[in-house]
Amino acid sequence: MIELRTPREIEQMRPAGTFVGEVLTDLTGRVKVGTTLLEIDEWAHEHIRRRGAESCYIDYHPSFGASPFGHVICTSVNDAVLHGLPHDYALADGDLLSLDFAVAVDGWVADSAVSLVVGEKRDQADLDLIALTEKALARAIDVARPGKRLGDISAAIGAVARSAGLTVNTQFGGHGVGRTMHGDPHVPNDGQAKRGLKLRPGLVIAIEPWFMAGTDELLTDPDGWTLRSVDGSRGAHSEHTVAITDGDPIVLTARG
Repeated sequence: MIELRTPREIEQMRPAGTFVGEVLTDLTGRVKVGTTLLEIDEWAHEHIRRRGAESCYIDYHPSFGASPFGHVICTSVNDAVLHGLPHDYALADGDLLSLDFAVAVDGWVADSAVSLVVGEKRDQADLDLIALTEKALARAIDVARPGKRLGDISAAIGAVARSAGLTVNTQFGGHGVGRTMHGDPHVPNDGQAKRGLKLRPGLVIAIEPWFMAGTDELLTDPDGWTLRSVDGSRGAHSEHTVAITDGDPIVLTARG
């Protein structure tokens, strides 16, 4: 069921969005060569405890998950692009790291993701891939306006990917956000413009382009969660929670 939020409810969602943005800003500033994925998870957990927020991930157990996630942040490295389960891996110089973080504050959820290259060894291809997901996210947010259709958001993302010669996986994508992390509608990362659900004020969605450099096919790690490219190519992921209004879209998880 698709739910529309009142202007007052969107304002009530702002603290969650601000918190998610602040945590991701802090984590990306602290990560360095030698940081472990479990340390990142603990840092995020500390933020949650101090704020009195509620993790959307720790007990998350959808049909595709092997077990409850058991951690509070997704940490995907290099050829892993989604649902990276934190483990005792120390980040190396040049690793491409994606962080995906969702929490509830006062009963309202916000969800966001960011990718970065760790250390000083920065491969231009990785930086370009990250920039491409950020460009796709910006293009998608720009068309998230009343009167447009869900397909316009999807088409904007897909067009950016194809402009760089990439193919797009549409199995996992954006989604409705509100009292729970994942709601209707599903927001694929490719589609046809002028098709699908008509966008209306009050719709709050997570828009999350994620691209892999060499394939659109995934495989699942033995941990039952971490999704990797089948060919070992690297992936990047950018995401914001966005509210559609009578005017410009509101990026609830904007980072300073």
